[in-house]
Formats: sequence, structure tokens, C-alpha cells
Amino acid sequence: MGRGTMPVGAVVVLALVAGCKPVAVDTEGGGPRGGQGPRGVDGKPRASAAPVAPAAPAPRTLMREGERGGQVRELQARLRQIAWYSESPSGTYDAATAGAVKGFQGKRGLPRTGGTDTITWQRLVAMTREPTRNELYANGGIPPAAPDKRCLTGRVLCLAKSSRTLTWMVDGKAVSTMDVRLGSQYTPTREGTFTVYWKSRHHVSTLYDTPMPYALFFSGGQAVHYSADFAARGYAGGSHGCVNVRDEKKIASLFAQVRKGDKVVIYK
Repeated sequence: MGRGTMPVGAVVVLALVAGCKPVAVDTEGGGPRGGQGPRGVDGKPRASAAPVAPAAPAPRTLMREGERGGQVRELQARLRQIAWYSESPSGTYDAATAGAVKGFQGKRGLPRTGGTDTITWQRLVAMTREPTRNELYANGGIPPAAPDKRCLTGRVLCLAKSSRTLTWMVDGKAVSTMDVRLGSQYTPTREGTFTVYWKSRHHVSTLYDTPMPYALFFSGGQAVHYSADFAARGYAGGSHGCVNVRDEKKIASLFAQVRKGDKVVIYK
């Protein structure tokens, strides 16, 4: 064994001390890699921080007090279905609407803001059904339906059952439109084409002993006339087949313009 030569035993001991497996070092200070995870200054594994879930976005406000529109009308009709809103839908988000929304929210553990946000709306929609047109316009005011083609010529009282409206038309032009109340299930207002055969300003029904002012008779005992009951109760009641009008000024004006022989068209 010459100078500068290390004994074999010493080489083996050195190999055992130093180890033969290469060790990778985390250059960012996390300690050795190899599946053991980061370690602290004492050599023990450090606990990893739990991931933080992102905060849920705040619900978006869809409607609030002071707004108007079709969605507000639908909101009111849906609230009315489950007895949180007692008035007829108006399409205006007023104090009564905000109060009804607050009650609905409080009952279901939602923040009582009175405004309709996405969560409130989703809960309400899940509990109700899509309102019918009559529910949306429970007190009238439905936009008149498109006139039947029979209404487009001459002088015509054009009555659309679907919109509960009567439009006085002359040569295809709408002169005036008014809400009407029609016959009940068992005494329906007849459909078809008729003519005004009798006008009676102060008429009283001989069958029911009720006033029928501004009566325009078109089919048997059925007539277009003013109804004080319709004016007072709205659509809560019904007629015995007549066409009730609740706006006395409008029916008075109509009575003055309509002549015997003018056409009456009643359609769905």
C-alpha cells in the first residue's frame, strides 16, 4: 500500500457513513424531497395548511321597491298564490310588495331585506306555479287581444274572452277599450257574430230584478251594460251571460255612439 492510497476497509466505512443514495434538496427551502413532505428546523414533518374554500358570491338583487314591470307582476301573482300578498298584481313594487317579500323571507330563514334576490326568487318559484294571464291581471287591465278578422270592417263591438276586453272599432280602428266581466260557467256569454237590436238607457232586468243601465242587447236577454257589482267587486263575481262593464264613463260614451244594427263579435 503506497502513499496516497486509502485502505479498502476505510473506503467501505466512508461509503457506509456517507451513504450511496443521492439526496435531492428543495431549493426553495422545503427540505429534502422524496415523498416525506416539508420539515421544520427540528427535522420533523411540518403540517400542511388546509385549502381555503372561496367565499360564495352574494345573491344578486333582481327587484326592489320602486321598480315596475312584468317580472314584478309575476312576483306579486306568485306571492298571492301562497297567501303572502292579498292585493291584485299591479306591476309596481310598492311597500305592500316589499312587506310581503319580507314575510316570505323571514318564514324561510332568509335575510329580511324586502328586496327580491336570486335566492328568494328561486325559493318562491319552487313553491308556486307559473301564473295564468288572469292571475297576472286579477283586477283587469289585460292588454287587448288581437282583433278577430270579423272586427276589421264596419262598426263593431269586438269582445275577446281571452283578454276580457271589449274594443269599440270603426273601420278597423280601435276607438276605445274597456275591461269586461263575462258569464259564469253555467251561464256563459254566447260566442259568435250578432247585431245590436235594442238600446235601453235605464234598463232593469225583469228576470233578476237588477239594474242594467246603458244596455245594448245583442242576443236574447244578453246585453253589454254597466254593472255596479263589477265596479265594486271586480272579478270576484260573474254575470248571468251579459257583458258587464265597470267603467261608467266609458260605457256611457259607448252607449251614445253605438247604433241599432251595429255588429257584435264575441270570440275566444
